[in-house]
Amino acid sequence: MEFLHILVLAILQGLTEFLPISSSAHLILPAKLLAWEDQGLAFDVAVHVGTLSAVLIYFRHDLISIINGWLRAWFGPATPESRMGWYLIVATIPVGVCGLLFNDLIEGQLRSVTVIASTTIWFALLLAAADKMAVRRGNDALSMEQLSWRTIIIVGLAQVLALIPGTSRSGITMTAALMLGFSRQAAARFSFLLSIPVILSSGAYKAIELSGVAQVPWYELFLGAVISGVTAFLTIHFFLQFINRMGMMPFVWYRLILGAGLLMFLANGA
Repeated sequence: MEFLHILVLAILQGLTEFLPISSSAHLILPAKLLAWEDQGLAFDVAVHVGTLSAVLIYFRHDLISIINGWLRAWFGPATPESRMGWYLIVATIPVGVCGLLFNDLIEGQLRSVTVIASTTIWFALLLAAADKMAVRRGNDALSMEQLSWRTIIIVGLAQVLALIPGTSRSGITMTAALMLGFSRQAAARFSFLLSIPVILSSGAYKAIELSGVAQVPWYELFLGAVISGVTAFLTIHFFLQFINRMGMMPFVWYRLILGAGLLMFLANGA
C-alpha cells in the first residue's frame, strides 16, 4: 500500500470508529469512489487493533474497576462495577451472534454504495430525533449510574443494526441511549465502553481468518495501527469534552451531506 492510502484509511478508522458516522462505510468508500486497491483483511485487523488500544488506554481506570468488581462479585455481593461488567457482556451478545450468522450476507451484498448512502441518511434522521429528545429533557436526563437491564437489552439489540455498513455502531447505540432518556455524555461513555468487547471480538474473528495468510506486510500494519490508535484516542477525548455543548447535529448534517453526495455519485454514474 502507498503511504497516502495507509495514512488516509488509518485516520478515517480512528475518527469514525467512535464518531456517529460509520467506520465501515468510510473504509469501504475510498476503494469504491477513488478506485484504490482494497486494503485487505490484514490492514482492517491492524487499524482495529489501533482503535481498541486507544479505548483501552483512555478508559483504563474504569476498566480496572469494572473487571475487579466483576471478579469479586463471584464471591461477594454485586456492586455497580460488577453490574457494568455484566451489562457490557450481555449487550454484546446480540451483535456477536448476528455477526456470525449473517457475515456472508454483510460482506457479500451489503457493502454497496447504495446501501451506505441509504443507511447514512436514514440513521442521521434517527440520530437527529434522538438528540432533540435529549435537548427537551435537559437536566432530567439519566446518568450512567441509572443503566438498567431494560436499557441494556434495547441498546444491545439496536447495536445489531450496526452490522449494516453506513449505520455506525457508536451512532446507533448513542441514538438508542438518548431515546431511552440518557444524557449525551452518558450515552457516549456507555457507547465507547461497549465498543471494547465488540472491537475485540470482531478483531479476533478477522485475525482467525487471517491466520492462513503467508506473507504479512508488518510495516504497513504497524503504521496503520499506530496512526489509527492516536487518532482514535484524540477523537474520544475531544468528543467527550465537547459533546454536551455541540450535540449530535454536526454529525447529523455531515451524514446527510455525505449521503446526498453518494446518491449524486450514483446518479451520475448510472
